[in-house]
Amino acid sequence: MASLKIRVFKGDKQDLATTVTIPGGVLKIASNLIPHKAVSALRDEGIDLEEVIKLSENPEAHGNLVEIEDHRKGERVVISLE
Repeated sequence: MASLKIRVFKGDKQDLATTVTIPGGVLKIASNLIPHKAVSALRDEGIDLEEVIKLSENPEAHGNLVEIEDHRKGERVVISLE
């Protein structure tokens, strides 16, 4: 089962500021702990968190799901299954 990884990059150099990793085995339970900003970003991009949870159960599902860039804030969020 794949883990959900959320990475937040900030600044002009896109330095990694925050990483959140949720192991696949607890993803369904931990989905309530995902930062609101990340859930909003997923929703804004048309990604259903419940579908992501189902996808994480597929052993062949790996890679970036969404990459969001906020140029005004100098921020980039990458959400992936690993």
